[in-house]
Amino acid sequence: MNSEVFAEWFRRQGLKVIKTASSWWVELGMRTYQAFPYQWIIQPDESELDDLLIKNRALALRYSTHSSAGEGMHSYHAVFQGDSYGLDRLGKWARKNVRRGLSKCSVERISLAELARTGWSLQEDTLNRQSRNPSFSSENWQKMCCAAGDLPGFTAWGAFTKEHGKLAASVITFQMDDWVYMLYQQCCSDMLALHANNALAFEVTTRVLEGTSTKSILYGLHSLDAPPSVDEFKFRMGYYPKPVKQRVKFNRLIAPGVNSYSYWGLKKLASLVETNATLSKAEGMCRFFLQGKAPTEKKGASILKQHDGASASARYTTALPREE
Repeated sequence: MNSEVFAEWFRRQGLKVIKTASSWWVELGMRTYQAFPYQWIIQPDESELDDLLIKNRALALRYSTHSSAGEGMHSYHAVFQGDSYGLDRLGKWARKNVRRGLSKCSVERISLAELARTGWSLQEDTLNRQSRNPSFSSENWQKMCCAAGDLPGFTAWGAFTKEHGKLAASVITFQMDDWVYMLYQQCCSDMLALHANNALAFEVTTRVLEGTSTKSILYGLHSLDAPPSVDEFKFRMGYYPKPVKQRVKFNRLIAPGVNSYSYWGLKKLASLVETNATLSKAEGMCRFFLQGKAPTEKKGASILKQHDGASASARYTTALPREE
């Protein structure tokens, strides 16, 4: 049922949603499809994927599969799983930043309508700071927030400065079955020194685990184009990288043209036009595709080498993705 709600959220934003035997898929631009629910680890038949690509005239699709799968780039989901969460889960500097953030900011639930009105400046600031997706507009933001307004499972949260009551950071959560997603976290650059993001992430994680039966939170997938600092923040906040493989599959008509030479040219072009969201996403798709076909010893996501991937995997239980 939660998958249906999430699918409806996408549809209300004008995005195309498809359901196949293994998963749901949403077209996120450039005629590329992302599988969801995001926590699902799937192993679809090649015929299913080819059928999806051909019938919908899609260029590519992306999904998470088992880390032992034959094809795909070694990657991760940023997750937290456990019965409790607190300052003891964090390192020295993260604890210090959370305390500073909570001394300067209060974290509250807010309406999605309020977030639609007041959150765009934070979203625009965050995207510009991270050099990401300038094509995402104020209109897109309004539509995204309003689309979730009367759908069950969505909650908006804000961190407000105690001195002036100004919205400094925000995030949207969604209850997907026995998981909670953290979506669209953003913070005003002027408020980074207040550690509003730390306060927000800490309080929302704590309240979700204390206020619901949920013991699993997904803070996001390994991104195609986000700077490494985005996920490093999550890991400093007590989340960890759950090892998976992310597979990108191109339409068979264009797959032969995706090689190291064409990728080099695309990467060079993307570096020259850093604000072009289409180029940065295309570079990421091609990179994931090529690394997913590389020899096993060259496939590793560097972040997994910095964390205890084996123990993280043992703590993370994956249910088979099947709709009842």
